[in-house]
Amino acid sequence: MKLCYLPRCETKLSDINREQWNRLNTDNNPFLRYEFLEALERFGCVGNDSGWQPHHVTLWQNDTLIGALPLYSKQHSWGEFVFDFAWADAYARSGLSYYPKLVSAVPFTPVTGQRFLCINNNNVEIKQMLIDATLRYAKDKKYSSWHCLFPKESIDAKNNEVLERWGYQFHWQNQGYKEFDDFLNSMSSSKRKKIRRERRRVEEQGVTIQTLTGNEINDQQWQIFYQYYLSTFSKKNNSPAFTLEFFQHLGKTIPNQVLLILAQHDGHHVAGAFFMRNETHLYGRHWGCLADFHSLHFELCYYAAIEYCILNKIHYFDAGAQGEHKVSRGFLPIKTRSLHWIAHEGFRNAIDEFLCKERQGVSDYIEHVQLHSPFKKED
Repeated sequence: MKLCYLPRCETKLSDINREQWNRLNTDNNPFLRYEFLEALERFGCVGNDSGWQPHHVTLWQNDTLIGALPLYSKQHSWGEFVFDFAWADAYARSGLSYYPKLVSAVPFTPVTGQRFLCINNNNVEIKQMLIDATLRYAKDKKYSSWHCLFPKESIDAKNNEVLERWGYQFHWQNQGYKEFDDFLNSMSSSKRKKIRRERRRVEEQGVTIQTLTGNEINDQQWQIFYQYYLSTFSKKNNSPAFTLEFFQHLGKTIPNQVLLILAQHDGHHVAGAFFMRNETHLYGRHWGCLADFHSLHFELCYYAAIEYCILNKIHYFDAGAQGEHKVSRGFLPIKTRSLHWIAHEGFRNAIDEFLCKERQGVSDYIEHVQLHSPFKKED
């Protein structure tokens, strides 16, 4: 089959057929679904003055979409979770412009998944054509760099003049547990007691927990959760990335992949946590509260979610970026990756040298934390 390359970047996902795009998302990753990415554009989370301008790369066989790569032109580095502020600062001190740059990522979402979308994940030819098209576009438009964040796929980094960066997150893995106590019994005594004590404190405060999927969430509950969401950003003096309409849209268009866990006290909602999922993964994304209850964050964001994974036979739980405190609660470090093409040869060599040392540091850290696993040690 001769592949026909369409030499253009799509500035609006709505110009692409929803079924054709979703057909390429073979993992059913909720963040790569058309409904999620198009809603970001529709409800103003990206585009306009956000600093995220869509330039999605597409490949076609006649009128059939056979490959796609989410791509954004960026005027800043916020919302990426792979931090290159020091690189931008070094460019500025050298009298060079780091922005705009190109980024292949899910905006505001540090989740590993497909980036080079195609029917066959192992189609090296399509993947390479997407890379070639992206780098050609970057060079023609004089972008400083291209960054592919949290890719599931591997590529031939050396031949593509791409640098690989490592990071880490803390994830929970389902070891075939039948119920929550099975998970607890796999842990050391002190960690098991700590979790039971934290869950008991939530109950003793009279807090009740409600778990809802997308089609069970009404407009009032979405509005309540959104106030929690806004309060979290307000406490950190940050601007919220998503709109209320964006969350409501997800609940209506992909309800089976949306989960909301709400907490009530004396008949009133007091906190909420937002998740997304597919058949194998649960992803914890946002949390907020308007009242202070001991251990409630751990209950909503970790324990109730782990219980949901066990009940629904979900294998992995990604509770969000960072958070070493997760280790004692059953989350172990896993390596994350990002890919970076740097146009300037001098900076590319300097960054390459830095990343080599950083990768060793990440590897050493993961090995160190694994030695302090909260789970029982096998003989």
